[in-house]
Amino acid sequence: MTIHHRADRAVFRFSGPDAHRLLNDVLTGHIPSEAGSAAWFALLSPQGKILAEGLAGWAEDGIWVDVHESVGDDFFKRMRMYKLRANLEISDLRASHSVGFSADAVDGAVCHGDRFGTIQIGFRVIDTAEAAAEWDQNDTPYHAARIANGVLLHGNDFAANDAFAHDLGMDMLDGIDFVKGCYVGQEVVSRMKHRGTARRRPVIVSGVTGVAGDAVVASGRDAGTLGQVVYGRAVAIVRLDRVSDVGAVTVNGAPVTVSLPGWASYGFGDVASEE
Repeated sequence: MTIHHRADRAVFRFSGPDAHRLLNDVLTGHIPSEAGSAAWFALLSPQGKILAEGLAGWAEDGIWVDVHESVGDDFFKRMRMYKLRANLEISDLRASHSVGFSADAVDGAVCHGDRFGTIQIGFRVIDTAEAAAEWDQNDTPYHAARIANGVLLHGNDFAANDAFAHDLGMDMLDGIDFVKGCYVGQEVVSRMKHRGTARRRPVIVSGVTGVAGDAVVASGRDAGTLGQVVYGRAVAIVRLDRVSDVGAVTVNGAPVTVSLPGWASYGFGDVASEE
């Protein structure tokens, strides 16, 4: 069994009587309170932009959370601020633990299904840094799998404070709990859902010669931005209303193929209502 080290992930553990309540009140997803698959979540700004994104899973009497390393300090600071007088402990495990990816469940480590709605991309594994030293240090198989499924990640595909939850399709992939009460940025998320104002959505781009951040051009107009490129394929956040001809999409002047993820309920050329 091969575990691929995802060296760019930062690990935190929330434990104590109020741990679940705090995370459920602050993050977008339905945070688990018992063993099972991990839940996709985002920490939003009050304006609804994504500040951090990751998975949260219950194990060993605590909730294990991972975010991109680039926002580890900010995430830790914000969660301690939201903690106030709540009865819980937030453990910073960045120096002692690592995140890995496995196609199969792993015994002897914290292991959760890496689930996005109906899509499960193997398993998220959390173990000690000593154990991680023995893992395969190439995380390409993970990124190839999630790109093939149209899954975007903060830090790899877009920067903090640069995208809304709907831009990632979190509303379709169980990254947002629309039933629970308020969380940070909830007003913006709710308005985009009920008014249908989500114009930008994930699109799979194939045949790419380029890097993350390159423009996706449709019929001569900028339509979006590439995420991480693996084996000539990437997920881009694209303005759907600007892609009326899928045969006229280019990156760096070269034609590319664009397709929708299998889970998408939107289509090219869709025009969202105005606010």
